Amino acid sequence: MNIGILGAGNIGRPLGRHWVAAGHRVTFGSRDPGRLASSVEPLGERARAATYAEAVGASDVVLLSVPHPALDGLLGRLAGPLAGKTVIDATSPIGVSPEGLFVSVLEPGVTRGSRSAELLPDSPVTRAFCHFPDELLWSRGTRQRHFWGMGTASDDPGARQLTETLVHDAGFVPVHLGGLGESAALDPGGALFGHVSTAAGLRAAAGL
Repeated sequence: MNIGILGAGNIGRPLGRHWVAAGHRVTFGSRDPGRLASSVEPLGERARAATYAEAVGASDVVLLSVPHPALDGLLGRLAGPLAGKTVIDATSPIGVSPEGLFVSVLEPGVTRGSRSAELLPDSPVTRAFCHFPDELLWSRGTRQRHFWGMGTASDDPGARQLTETLVHDAGFVPVHLGGLGESAALDPGGALFGHVSTAAGLRAAAGL
């Protein structure tokens, strides 16, 4: 596949490495593509750095892994170019409550997946890679391939299948939780946020 990754940080970088190793072509999108050279060049000819718009234009599926405060503005600018492309939202609307608990900064009852789908009405949106600790994405997907579960959510069957393929290619076992409106378990404060387990363990934690 041709995959665009918007944001080459702690989530986008290890996933890009997994997907290049699986034979896909990856374009890392950044506000400043030049600063990605040292991390992208070692990945070989199937990886390159580009602007956000160029990464979207070169890709069939796009991973969102920019910092959450920048997400809605970026989607507003790229909604047109993203039309018709599957969009995997891996961002986390994370905040901390007065009691010190992780919580979503979105309005009550609104999931990150449903918000992104609202902003991208012409793109099938999915959720994945958003509950798993980012520092483990490379090691768990490499040393213990297809042992750990990865929660996903989608309203579109085709986008779900594509996302589950990429979850598998990153070394994880996809666990479908349902539609985007039912994906609160993946958001900060949700039952699966920060939870690392087998596919069966994720299903049990989510009450499936």
